[in-house]
Amino acid sequence: MLRILYKIYFRIIAIPIFAMATILTATIVIIGCLLGGERFFSYYPGMVWARFACMLTLCPVKIKGREHIQKGKSYVFISNHQGAYDIFLIYGYLGVPIKWMMKKGLAKIPFVGFACRMAGFIFVDTSTARSAQKSVLEAERKLKHGRSLIVFPEGARTPDGHLGRFKKGAYQIALDQQLPIVPITLNGPYKVMPVGSGNVRPHRMEMIIHPPVTPRQKGNGDKELLQELVDTTIQTIYSDLWDEFK
Repeated sequence: MLRILYKIYFRIIAIPIFAMATILTATIVIIGCLLGGERFFSYYPGMVWARFACMLTLCPVKIKGREHIQKGKSYVFISNHQGAYDIFLIYGYLGVPIKWMMKKGLAKIPFVGFACRMAGFIFVDTSTARSAQKSVLEAERKLKHGRSLIVFPEGARTPDGHLGRFKKGAYQIALDQQLPIVPITLNGPYKVMPVGSGNVRPHRMEMIIHPPVTPRQKGNGDKELLQELVDTTIQTIYSDLWDEFK
């Protein structure tokens, strides 16, 4: 009975309100960035929008490890990718301004894609090696201005709730810029909205922010060690949480 009531609430109330909130947020971001306030408007309106989305769909959120992040410092955040609600969880509750590396196709979303571009987010084109490298260089330019970057190294949402293979681009960015990598473990978003599903169900979500891992030197050898350490950190916590969040 509760599931039926939630579906009615979601379709009749939550979806229309969320759509209006999204349009309003995108409008504020576009106008604010056009007026020269990109540093403020690329983050804070989206943060409020993301938190509102979690509250609107009745998904409680728990955050651990925020004390590992220093205000005003640049990081490369690397997270597993459970589902669409990863965006709301990270954007709303990480607590620091970030730039997103996003799939190129998301730029085509009406209005929202333009707002993301105005906010300085990086659209990744993986059609060729040259295009992918261009996206990495763009991300590095953004980091030079004291900002942080969030990357999903799996490249796509998990189809079954389990971790996929992590790609190496984010680790190269951290090495090139000599920035600490902060591993993030997410659990719960897959239960809220699995990939390929248009249905949302309320479910608790958790984000664990791990201590930063600082590159020692520039070089492929250190990149492999860095990737192994970060992957293991996320994998260990994720495996422990997976059964708990079923």
